[in-house]
Amino acid sequence: MDFNMKKLASDAGIFFTRAVQFTEEKFGQAEKTELDAHFENLLARADSTKNWTEKILRQTEVLLQPNPSARVEEFLYEKLDRKVPSRVTNGELLAQYMADAASELGPTTPYGKTLIKVAEAEKQLGAAERDFIHTASISFLTPLRNFLEGDWKTISKERRLLQNRRLDLDACKARLKKAKAAEAKATCEGDTVPDFQETRPRNYILSASASALWNDEVDKAEQELRVAQTEFDRQAEVTRLLLEGISSTHVNHLRCLHEFVKSQTTYYAQCYRHMLDLQKQLGRFPGTFVGTTEPASPPLSSTSPTTTAATMPVVPSVASLAPPGEASLCLEEVAPPASGTRKARVLYDYEAADSSELALLADELITVYSLPGMDPDWLIGERGNKKGKVPVTYLELLS
Repeated sequence: MDFNMKKLASDAGIFFTRAVQFTEEKFGQAEKTELDAHFENLLARADSTKNWTEKILRQTEVLLQPNPSARVEEFLYEKLDRKVPSRVTNGELLAQYMADAASELGPTTPYGKTLIKVAEAEKQLGAAERDFIHTASISFLTPLRNFLEGDWKTISKERRLLQNRRLDLDACKARLKKAKAAEAKATCEGDTVPDFQETRPRNYILSASASALWNDEVDKAEQELRVAQTEFDRQAEVTRLLLEGISSTHVNHLRCLHEFVKSQTTYYAQCYRHMLDLQKQLGRFPGTFVGTTEPASPPLSSTSPTTTAATMPVVPSVASLAPPGEASLCLEEVAPPASGTRKARVLYDYEAADSSELALLADELITVYSLPGMDPDWLIGERGNKKGKVPVTYLELLS
C-alpha cells in the first residue's frame, strides 16, 4: 500500500510538472524543444493519411450500403463480434416481386413471360452485387479499417509518449536554468570578504552554505536533464520509425485500391453482360418492343438529341454496323486494314447471337480492328479463318 501511495504521489508530481510546462509554453513563458523539419513533415503526412483514410472508408461504406440503418446494424454486429446476417439485395427483392407478379398475372402471357425473364436477370444482378460487396469489403475496407484501428492507434500512442518526454525534457531544462541562476547569485554573495572584527559574521556563513546547496542542486538538475534527453531521443527514434512506415501503408493501400477497381470492373461487366443477354432474349419474344428503332411513344422534343438517344436500343442492330447502302455486306469479304489491327484478350465467354458475330472464350487472344461507320461499341474480330463482330466490353486491348 505504501508503495502504491508513493507511486501515486510521484505520478501526480510528474503530471503537475508537465501541466505547468505545457501551460507556460502556451503563454510564451517557457522555451519549447522544436522537432526537426523532416520529423514535422512526417507528422503532417501521417495526419493527412489518417484523415483521408477515414473519409474514403466512410464514403466507400456508403457506396456499398446506402442504407444508414443497415450500416449501423452491421457496425454493432462487428463490435459485438457476431456474424452479420445475410441481407437480401434490392435487385433480388425486385426479382422476387416480379416473379410473384408473373405468377399472379399469368406466366404464359407476354407480360408474364417478360416479367419472369427480367426477374431472372435482376436476381443475377443482385447476386453480382452481393459478390461485389463481399469482395470490396475484404480487399479494400478491411485493410483501411485495420490501419485506423491498429497502426494508427500505435502511432498515436507513441506520439503522446513523445509529447510527454518532450515536456519532461523542457521542464528539466527550465529547472537547470533556474538552479544555475540561483547558484550564480549565491556565489556572488559568497565572494564578499567578511569583516572578522565583526562579532557575528553570520551572513557570510549562510551565503557559503547556500552556494554549496545550489551546487548540489545544479548537479542534480544536470543529471536529470541527461536522463530526460536520453529518453526523449529514444522515443523520438521510435516515433520516427513508425511515421516512416506510412510509406509502406501507402503501398498497401495502393494495392488494395487496385483490387477494389478490379472487383468494381468485374461487377459492372457482369451487370452489362446480364442485361445484354436479357435484351437479346427479350428481342426474340413476339410482340416485344426491344430492339426496334422506333420509340413506343413520340419523344418529348423532336429537336432534342438526348431524348432521341434515350429511345434507341442498347444493342445495335446488324444493319447499323455498316454504312448506309452496305447493310448486306458479307464480313468474310471484308479485308482488314493495312494498319490499325490490334491484339485483344477476351475477358468473358460470349455466345454469338447470329452468324455475323464471333463467339468468344475467356482468356483467348484475337485480332480486332474497326471499319468506317461501325458502332463504337463493336469491333471486327478474327481468330484463324473465322471472322465476326465482337463487343468491346468483352475485350482487353493489348497493343
